[in-house]
Amino acid sequence: MSLPLEEIQREFLAQLIERRLLIPSGVDGIYGHGHWFETVCERIDAFVTRVGKDDGAEYLRFPPVVTQRNYELSEHLESFPDLVGVVHGFRGTEKDHHALVARQKAGEDWTQGLRATGVVLTPAACYPIYPTLKGRLPHEGKRIDVQSYCFRYEPSKDPARMQSFRQREHVRIGRPEEVREFRDLWQRRGEEMLKALQLDCWVDLANDPFFGRAGKMLVANQREQNLKFELLVPITSREKPTACVSFNYHQDHFGQLFGIELAEGGWAHTACVGFGLERITLGLFRQHGLDIKDWPAPTRETLGL
Repeated sequence: MSLPLEEIQREFLAQLIERRLLIPSGVDGIYGHGHWFETVCERIDAFVTRVGKDDGAEYLRFPPVVTQRNYELSEHLESFPDLVGVVHGFRGTEKDHHALVARQKAGEDWTQGLRATGVVLTPAACYPIYPTLKGRLPHEGKRIDVQSYCFRYEPSKDPARMQSFRQREHVRIGRPEEVREFRDLWQRRGEEMLKALQLDCWVDLANDPFFGRAGKMLVANQREQNLKFELLVPITSREKPTACVSFNYHQDHFGQLFGIELAEGGWAHTACVGFGLERITLGLFRQHGLDIKDWPAPTRETLGL
């Protein structure tokens, strides 16, 4: 008799913590990384670099926050209010400070004394890119390589559903046919990459977790137009596999929101491929074992381990 999914997830998490691959923080979904876990994450990141090195993508890195104004422009709040994380800070007087500390020492909610700072935790690595592209694109459009820690408020005992995690993304901004071709290319590449790591995986049509009743219409629209695909890996369950790489075509959504125009006029289309570094790493430890020495030789060779 198979164990319930939640029990399998808890058992795998316990094994990862026992081997010091993940370091618990006391909050579900927030973990430190042990030496070998982080080493594998870094080698996967380097693997993505090797695969995309001749694409001519501009290399950009941002801190894991976006401005509140640009976050609002992205319309993320309309679709995913349950995932947002807003940064707050203290801007009070000395009297306010004494009251803040008194509430904390009394075990009360001291955070009510804080105010929003004007920045929001990055929900996806590509989000800081679009505001920088306002205006006319060059004729060839843009290709961008970005990586960032991201945050989504969904605490869970499932080690593959972290609240804070890294995405490595390649983003294409340009004409519809260029953008679709880019997504299809990276979909083939992504599957080849995970198969080179000897991971059991497959591509499937997918949708984002849109919130609320209105979200059901967005889900249907996204699936009907084949806008999102995911590369799935059975980390804790084959019946409910985990999305480790996503391939997303946004049409002209971000082009319109951020005023990104094609050289010949009209709104630019965008697409991105996102590699979940921690999720792929978890897939490797789950399928190949917790000791890297036991991993298949092709996997270790591909990652240089």
